[in-house]
Amino acid sequence: MMKKIAAALALILAVQFSFAQQLTYDWKSMKPEQRKEVIQKMNPNERMSLLKEFREKMIIAELAVPQNSQPEFKSLYTEYQDKQNDIKSKFTANEDYDNMSDEEATKQLNQSFEVGQQLLDNRKNYAQKFMKVISPQQVLKMYQTEGKMRNKILDKKQDGPRNPSPQRRR
Repeated sequence: MMKKIAAALALILAVQFSFAQQLTYDWKSMKPEQRKEVIQKMNPNERMSLLKEFREKMIIAELAVPQNSQPEFKSLYTEYQDKQNDIKSKFTANEDYDNMSDEEATKQLNQSFEVGQQLLDNRKNYAQKFMKVISPQQVLKMYQTEGKMRNKILDKKQDGPRNPSPQRRR
């Protein structure tokens, strides 16, 4: 399954670049190192836009969303992602745990529970909305695929030269 996802990611990335960018690169024939170099030269907004579009195309392909439902699904998925990101932005962890007082640690722990509950509530709310566009099975698969993508990104961050220390998953 992970190989299938990785292959789909590579294909979608190649297609994404060929249509979304006004560059003359042949993304399909480029080596991964070459793609990585080009991506690293993009500004942060371009990279975020590319990632957002890549994630959307990956989910649509993985779920096999029918062509006639794709515009509505894309709109709803973007809305869902934006809402999730808004909720996540409410919490910034202070990871200097050893120097926290018990009161500070308890406060941060409670804030993390509140944000986690808001994320869960949002997923429940959007699951109902998604089921008007795609099947319940596809909604389950969507959430599972998102988790796999998140884990894959975290694994890549662990392997990266900028961050030799292990990442914690949340």
